Amino acid sequence: MKISELAEKLDLRVAAGADGLENRAEGCYIGDLMSLAMARVQENNVWITIQTNLNVVAVAALSEAGCVILADGFSPDDNAAAKADAEGIPILCSGRSAYELARELGALGI
Repeated sequence: MKISELAEKLDLRVAAGADGLENRAEGCYIGDLMSLAMARVQENNVWITIQTNLNVVAVAALSEAGCVILADGFSPDDNAAAKADAEGIPILCSGRSAYELARELGALGI
């Protein structure tokens, strides 16, 4: 599934990185500890976190994540948003919890 379709189906707000909305969503990782995310986020994964800083984009780019979803109403800081735009890494935002988002992703087969 494309990230653009995922965003529409889950009613996610695109906060940054709109150039990457054609990326694929395949699998999911949930976590806020950057070192674990660096080791475990895989190519095209949807990464759910509450971290909002520039390091999120760096890890997502390094791991070739499909997108980042910020849960619990968080939004990226200005530096992270600018870097996501430059890298084409979608950052999507939701008021729902990571658990709720994971259940919805599972229902979509991701």
